Amino acid sequence: MTAPQMTFDPRPLTEPVDPAAVRAFAAELRSRQSTGASAATIVGIVAAVIVAVVMVPALVSVVLALSSFGDSPAAAAIPVALIVLLLAAVGVMIWLGVRNARATRYRLHRFAQANGMSYEAKVADPPLPGMIFSLGRSRQSTDLIRGTRPRFVEFGNYQYTVQSGKNSTTYRWGYVAVKLDVPLPNIVLDAKGNNGFGSNLPASFQKAQRLSLEGDFDQHFTLYCPAGYERDALYLFTPDIMARFIDNAAQLDVEIVDDWLFLYTQRKVSTLDPATWAWLFGTVGALLTKFDQWARWRDERLVAENAGAAAPFSIPSPNQALPFAPPAGLLTPPPGVAPQGRRLKRGGTWLPIIVVIAFVAFWLMSRFN
Repeated sequence: MTAPQMTFDPRPLTEPVDPAAVRAFAAELRSRQSTGASAATIVGIVAAVIVAVVMVPALVSVVLALSSFGDSPAAAAIPVALIVLLLAAVGVMIWLGVRNARATRYRLHRFAQANGMSYEAKVADPPLPGMIFSLGRSRQSTDLIRGTRPRFVEFGNYQYTVQSGKNSTTYRWGYVAVKLDVPLPNIVLDAKGNNGFGSNLPASFQKAQRLSLEGDFDQHFTLYCPAGYERDALYLFTPDIMARFIDNAAQLDVEIVDDWLFLYTQRKVSTLDPATWAWLFGTVGALLTKFDQWARWRDERLVAENAGAAAPFSIPSPNQALPFAPPAGLLTPPPGVAPQGRRLKRGGTWLPIIVVIAFVAFWLMSRFN
């Protein structure tokens, strides 16, 4: 069965927009938001108040004190004029940033409409099972574009913050989430084309879970699957499906978890760049045509679980009617994954240890040379 192709009309990304329509859409987005302010909004308001109440008067006082040493009123007015121009420039930059952000959201909204999809500006703590969605704090997806045909697909930008002592780091990802027909084993394809010094994924997995596939697939991806699910991974990644991933997703990390497939990248996915959207639509369209065969996969390990949970049949007495036949699906696994296949086992990373050892070795060499 061939899935319908996704439509692609990039014109709303670059064509001129009506400022009145942009303002109206911005007002509509504000009306959709909840009445409670987000943590980021509160932090921004507090920072603005501190700057307005403390920093600006202090700066003005310093400038006025310096200007008092001038020989003429004109010379004394120069620092005041400079600070006024500086504040005006900051105000213009803030205004331009807000205006451009509104226009970007409006363009993405119209792009979604033109391609039979919908737009959502922001979702806090998105309830997705992928590896990046459970890390850190202040988790949020932005500029989400969603489609429902031929199956649910979500394109979005995502960020989370990790606290380390007094320091914090914000990590940003772009992702594509595709809803599958049935839950599948947790499988990760670590793309080698986007790695630097080691994997760029935010999680590591035990080496015993690596599986080598035929052909040149291993040159493009490192595949991890739960122990004991090697045959299932070979069933899912047939040569034709491997070819689709190599040809279309070699620069994207892939995760299959529950009934979702995720494509990850460390660049923005939801953007005004038509070339990025053409690439992503082409990738998703190429993969969608192969997902129907994944819907037929069943976990044979669930047969034993169901058989053990079924009540035993009693032997009827001569006066009793024959018992009803066991359900037809008793020996056929239902959709689902046994517990041992639902999540990959995480492994520790040697990178921090290697960095420390290298630093100590360098220090010792420089010390005694």
